[in-house]
Amino acid sequence: MLSNAFYKLISSSSFNKFSYLLPSFCNSQAVTMASENEPPAHVVIFPLPAQGHYNSMLNLAHLLCLSRLHVTFVVSDFYHRRLLRHAAVHSIFSAYSGFRFLPLPDGLSDDHPRVGGKALEIISAVAATMAPAFKNVMVNDGLLASASRRRATCIVADGILDFATDFAAETGIPLISFRTSGAAYFWTLFRLPEIIAAGETPKNENDAMDELIMSLPAMAGILRRRDLPRFYNPVYADDPSVKHVITVTRQSVRAQAAIMNTFDDLEGLIVSEIRKQIPRTFTLGPIHAHLKSRLVETNSGSSSSSGSFWAEDWSCIDWLDLQGKKSVIYVSFGSITIVTKEQLLELWQGLMNSKIRFLWVIRPDVIAGKGDEILKGLVEGTKELGRFVDWAPQEVVLNHQAVGGFFTHSGWNSTVESIVAGVPMICWPYFADQMVVSRFVGEVWKIGIDIKDTCDRHIVENVVTELMEVRKDEFQERAEHMAKLAKKAISGGGSSYSNLDDFIEYINSLIN
Repeated sequence: MLSNAFYKLISSSSFNKFSYLLPSFCNSQAVTMASENEPPAHVVIFPLPAQGHYNSMLNLAHLLCLSRLHVTFVVSDFYHRRLLRHAAVHSIFSAYSGFRFLPLPDGLSDDHPRVGGKALEIISAVAATMAPAFKNVMVNDGLLASASRRRATCIVADGILDFATDFAAETGIPLISFRTSGAAYFWTLFRLPEIIAAGETPKNENDAMDELIMSLPAMAGILRRRDLPRFYNPVYADDPSVKHVITVTRQSVRAQAAIMNTFDDLEGLIVSEIRKQIPRTFTLGPIHAHLKSRLVETNSGSSSSSGSFWAEDWSCIDWLDLQGKKSVIYVSFGSITIVTKEQLLELWQGLMNSKIRFLWVIRPDVIAGKGDEILKGLVEGTKELGRFVDWAPQEVVLNHQAVGGFFTHSGWNSTVESIVAGVPMICWPYFADQMVVSRFVGEVWKIGIDIKDTCDRHIVENVVTELMEVRKDEFQERAEHMAKLAKKAISGGGSSYSNLDDFIEYINSLIN
C-alpha cells in the first residue's frame, strides 16, 4: 500500500506539474529496455478523462509495456487521485520501468459532477486547460526526453481531442488516433455530412424516426433515424455537439494511423470502408481480453490494469455464487448515464414483475436530483429477488456462471466485455455511440434486444422474460458463437493478434 506521505507527495500540485515516475518502486521483474545502449520507442497516450476512455487506453498502455516500449500516460489530476484510491494500476504498472503517469489539471472543480449532460463539459475543459498544460510540458521538457528515455516517438491521442492533430503537425510527432468506440459509430460520424445532405437526419422530435438511413456505405438500411448518434438534441441542425464531433472525426484522416477496439469478424466490412480513408487502421480488440491473453502468453500473470474510478463491491460475487446457472440478469448503465426517479421506478418494477433475479449497479450519482429515499425503498422491496451495489467488478460478474443476461446502456467497453463473456444483452442506450451500438446488438449481431427511446415497466418485464426465458437458448447460442470469434481474433494468428504485432513494428519504425 502507498504511505500517506507518499500519497500526499504524488497528489501535490507542485509534483503534478510534471509526472510521477512509477519506476521509483519497481520490483526485480521490471521489464528491461530493448537495448542496453539505446532506449526503446516512447509512446505518449492521451485519453479523454472519462471512465470509458481510460479503460481501453490503459489496457493499450499495458500491452505496449509488455512489448518493452516506454509509455507516458496523460491523466487528469482528479482521476489520477481516484485511480490510486480505487484501482490496482500503481501495483500493476510498477513492474514496468518504462511506464509513468503524467498528471495534469483538467480545468474542472473536484465537485463537478462529470456525468449526464455535464459530461460533455469535459471536452471543452480539456481544450481550455489540460491541452495547453500538456503542450507546455511537452515543449519545455524536450518532448519528455530524459537520460534513460528518448523523446516522444509518437502520440496516441483519443480521437475526440481536437487539439492533438495540429499539435502533432507543429511538433513533427507522428499522431495515432485511438477511437475508443466501435467502427460502426466512427463510420457513422465520419459520414454524417453526407447523411445530413441526403436529408436522412431527424428534422424534429416527432419526425419519422423509424425511417432507414440509406446513404451510409457498408451500413445502408441498418440504422434508423432514431439510431443516429445523439447528444441531447435529436434535431441535428441545432446541435453544436454534432458539429464538433463531425469536425473532430473528419480530422482523423490527418493522423498517420488509427487504432480501433474491435475485431474483423465483428465489424470487418465497416473497417474496410474506414481503411479507404485511413489506410493504416489497426483493429486490436477486444483489447481487454487481448491483454489478458498476452499476459498469459508471456507468463506475466493474469492481472490486467483495471482503471475503475469507483471502489468495486466484491461481495456481489458471493451473492452470485448462491444463484443458479444463468439465472441472473446483470443491470448496469455505465459511468455517465443519469436516470430520473420515474425511470428508476419503471425499470425496477419491470424487473420485479419479471420474477428474474437481478444484480443492479446503481452509482451514488446515477439518480437525477436527490434519490436516497427512493433508493432505500427499492432496496427494501427487493431483498428476495435482487441485489444492489454501488459499483461492481464488471468483467468478473459477466463471466460468472450465474449471469445469463446484461441490461446495459450499450457503452462500447460494456458491449465488448459482454461479447467476450458470451452474455446476451438488453440495450437501453443513453447517448452518443450507444445509439448505434444498441442497434447493431439487436439488428445485426442479433445477440440482444434494443429498447431505446422506451422506459416502461411492461416493456422491461417482457424483454427480460424474452431474453432470460422465452428465447434464452436462441440468444445464448448466438452470443457464445460471437464469443468464440472474439477469442479467435486475439489468439495466435488471429486478426487482432497479428495487427498488434504489426502495430508494435510500426511504432518501432518511427524511431529516428
